[in-house]
Amino acid sequence: MNLDGKGERYLQLLRALKAAILEGRVRSGERLPATRVLSVQLGLSRNTVLAAYELLRSEQLAVSRGGSGTYVAQGLICRIAPAPVKPIDPPSRYAARLRNVTGHPIGRKRSGLRVDMQYGEPLTDLQLFSAWARSMSHAAKRTELQYPTAQGLPQLREQISSYLARRRGITCDPDDILVVNGSQQAMSLIGRVLIDEGESVVLEDPHYPLASLTMKAHGAAISYIPVDDSGLDTSKLPEHPPKLVIVTPSHQFPLGVTMSVPRRVDLLQRAGQGKFWVLEDDYDGEFGFEGRSLPAMRSLDVDDRVIYVGSFSKTIFPAMRLGYIVCPKALKGDLVRAKLLADLGCSGVEQTALAHFMACGAFERHLRKSAVELRRRRRALRDALTKHCGERIQLSDSGAGMHFVVQFPDLNHAQLEALCERAELRGLGLHSIQRFYSVPPQLPGLVLGYAGTSVAQVKFAAKVFGECLRTLEPTRQAHHLRTGVEAARAYS
Repeated sequence: MNLDGKGERYLQLLRALKAAILEGRVRSGERLPATRVLSVQLGLSRNTVLAAYELLRSEQLAVSRGGSGTYVAQGLICRIAPAPVKPIDPPSRYAARLRNVTGHPIGRKRSGLRVDMQYGEPLTDLQLFSAWARSMSHAAKRTELQYPTAQGLPQLREQISSYLARRRGITCDPDDILVVNGSQQAMSLIGRVLIDEGESVVLEDPHYPLASLTMKAHGAAISYIPVDDSGLDTSKLPEHPPKLVIVTPSHQFPLGVTMSVPRRVDLLQRAGQGKFWVLEDDYDGEFGFEGRSLPAMRSLDVDDRVIYVGSFSKTIFPAMRLGYIVCPKALKGDLVRAKLLADLGCSGVEQTALAHFMACGAFERHLRKSAVELRRRRRALRDALTKHCGERIQLSDSGAGMHFVVQFPDLNHAQLEALCERAELRGLGLHSIQRFYSVPPQLPGLVLGYAGTSVAQVKFAAKVFGECLRTLEPTRQAHHLRTGVEAARAYS
């Protein structure tokens, strides 16, 4: 009898005994080894064996007969060997679509690297954790013990409403807000409420992969519209109005551009006329470093067609699975009911803690401090890339957010892969932008996150990056591609 080495020894023994019984290796009515004998055989204390036998009896898999020992319960019908796992057809159309959702679209930090330029990593420090710990302690003493309301605690919705008015130019009533487990649940609930199989959803290209995967899982027919320096090109929206358009207007992911006001107004007018919905994912909207950032697009919405989604994953940390939807009044009841059936509501303790964290000013202090530090790291990375890479890169600096986009006019996609491999061998993690496109971009590029790195790490990363880049020869094909693109732009 082999123990699996996981957890307490009496639980390991319990699992081993149960497996022997359920797989038919110990038959119904058969006597189990005496506890003293089994303890010697396995090198366990007798109390450990007694505890395992007691649990086995409590689960009615064994019975004790006074003076005789412990026996496998009578009447158990057990298989002789574990049944092989056989693949089955998808049990539903939804399950069939889920089987096409493969891989993990969110980049993960890789082990063994000195620096990983992972995008989406938030800026955290000890002061943040201390302040959050105080808010959690406050919440532990004050949270009501019954189920929280599915829509979200009123005190948290009030804080979010006040924050959106100050920071994002959105005037909304706390009753318009639905608290959710991050922007991903928001997107899933919106897809569940709005999308029937075959209905049209428009996404930006490039785009956030989980948005497309979520909508595909709900059966949407997805169209991708290109993004330029002014954001989503609204002139290329389909002639027949879609059911939903998903945009990141404040800081487009991953390119970082801000959607212009004329494009925003055009999209909203089309939504009002065509009666379709706009999901505004306010990605990185809080972090602008050059002048005052534009208010959220919902602040221009006169037809109540914008479903605004925000999250605390980037502003505080991803482990806090809290976000919110500012609901159009026509959809609020449906979204709240969908949330109720999904999970009954978010954690009351964390909602209470976050409400306190915002009410006491700790959240605003953290945002101000984060903006200062992010500006410092951003400047350090930009200067170091200019120093070590020169004109071999095109650096897209949107003046906001927590990452840069770097493009390579003189490399092809295979060379970019080689660059990433060489950098990884030297302890530097790089991440290609190609995975965010429905059609590969003409120029290869990288998304370089800097929020989770120190200034010293940023400088090391840029130095290694430049050294690896210099080992790659410019390709004639890439040169022709670049000149062709430049000529096309000049002609247009």
